[in-house]
Amino acid sequence: MFSRRNRPPTSPELTAAWEALDQGDVPGALRGLRQAASAPLGEVALVVERAAREAGFDDLRQAAGALAAHPGRVRPLYDYGYACVERGVSYLAIPALREALRLEPGSLGMLRELVSAYEDEGRHREAADALLAHEDGLADWPDRYLLVYNTVLAGDLEAARRHHARLPDPDDDTWRGARERQNRVMARAEDAGRAGALDHADLRGWQYVMGGTVLGTMSPYGFDAGMGGRYAWTQDTHDSCLRGLVRLKAVLEAAGAKPRSVSLLPDRGSRILGLAAAEVLGLAARPFEAGREDTVVIAYDLDDTGGTEHGPEVLEQLYHRVPGQILHEHASCWTDPPAVAADSVTLLHQSAVAPWGAGLRAGADGGVERTEPDARPEAEIAAGIVGADPAADEGDGQTPADPVDVLTDFVTAVRGSWLRGDRARVRSTGPVGSSRFL
Repeated sequence: MFSRRNRPPTSPELTAAWEALDQGDVPGALRGLRQAASAPLGEVALVVERAAREAGFDDLRQAAGALAAHPGRVRPLYDYGYACVERGVSYLAIPALREALRLEPGSLGMLRELVSAYEDEGRHREAADALLAHEDGLADWPDRYLLVYNTVLAGDLEAARRHHARLPDPDDDTWRGARERQNRVMARAEDAGRAGALDHADLRGWQYVMGGTVLGTMSPYGFDAGMGGRYAWTQDTHDSCLRGLVRLKAVLEAAGAKPRSVSLLPDRGSRILGLAAAEVLGLAARPFEAGREDTVVIAYDLDDTGGTEHGPEVLEQLYHRVPGQILHEHASCWTDPPAVAADSVTLLHQSAVAPWGAGLRAGADGGVERTEPDARPEAEIAAGIVGADPAADEGDGQTPADPVDVLTDFVTAVRGSWLRGDRARVRSTGPVGSSRFL
């Protein structure tokens, strides 16, 4: 065990992280280490070693201990960086991997691991710059592919197009799927570029470029205060659900899609919203079947779907959607995206409470109290959604206007590449950043 005399002495951030560990707060200590990017690697590794020991992460504990003992050696730097990436703390890996690559600049393995860490952190410009700094030694696959990928997500489409044009088709079948996905990304970028600015404020455009998802609404709060159209926390309402369905109807019409049914997923929230969708769209509602074509599959939150008894199987089936099968998700988490990318999403949130879930309200004494979940039958709650008010929340008045014709003009511009999305989880937030609060 560490004693207090082992406490790293040179950085207030490291001292605070060590004190968090004294209190048994491993997550708090690791969060605090985000602020210690300039601290000596050997001292950071001492804190990480203790945190890993208390968390039971033996691989990271051993790697951090080796780095603390030999902070100037390449192998401990690389092993520590690799273990940090594997344990989901890539921000801790980056300084170590950068130093390892400086000491051994010709190592593609170290470069790729550093790029992976940058990608995990959404630092795509730095990932692309690292690759460009070693451009003469890059392999086409995967290195130049990764250069295109990170240049796109950094928002530099002009450079991405140049790099993409120089990238030959792979000889190895292992990379053919990646090549096809990247071709689709570039095609969506062409369409979205005609529909909007595709600048660092164009959330709808970049959501489409990255995963083929049409975003139905923007958060009306905090647009210029770090959120950029995404929600941090929201307590959802029947009005918001109806607005999303009305906008979904407009999207389908603008795209020329003609579904013949609504498919109901197995979780309660999706069944409620699906029943409401059937009324709004004027279609029959049926339980979801993987092979049904020409149907709109309605999810309230795909993470809820995945948590049901057969949820993982259903998500796998939604990944392999059949022709005419359109997946709409109402509330999609942008900080921990679902396993499957939807074709249409109403809103992006970090944390959301469904209208029928246990929420918060102002109490009679002026305080805040928790409400009970709405236990009424699903059809009754769905009827409440259909009878709600779809008008937009005026919010704080700082979000740019987003009338439905702006949305349908976007869909009209991209309809040729819509419904050809990649369907896999889109982990990156792309060029449009948002503040995080959890």
